[in-house]
Amino acid sequence: MSSENNAERVVMACVEAINKGDFKTARQYVSDDLSFVGVLGSREGAHAYFNDMERLRLKYDVKKVFVAGQDVCIHSDLNMSGTIVFCCSWYQVANGRIRSLRVVFDPRPILEASSKSASR
Repeated sequence: MSSENNAERVVMACVEAINKGDFKTARQYVSDDLSFVGVLGSREGAHAYFNDMERLRLKYDVKKVFVAGQDVCIHSDLNMSGTIVFCCSWYQVANGRIRSLRVVFDPRPILEASSKSASR
């Protein structure tokens, strides 16, 4: 299996486990020293990242996957507590585990949903 195929397999297995709410399995695909950078914040370490994942219960509807070496990019509709945003996620894999993740999306629908629920 090529390293590109392995990187894609690792990332997609992690995403599938997150979609199932199986964070124990998803955690197996991530380095302890994961670096996460997103629109709404950053996290250092897999423990901090998965604390957020368990709370947010995100679901990915994957539209397209791009692979270049150990880099995997996923375009998806991301469901965050019923609010869906189009998202680009860039994963970097090292030694068979996800080492970094950068996520870009338009946060306005999330912020609007948060302000509506806070005003109730």
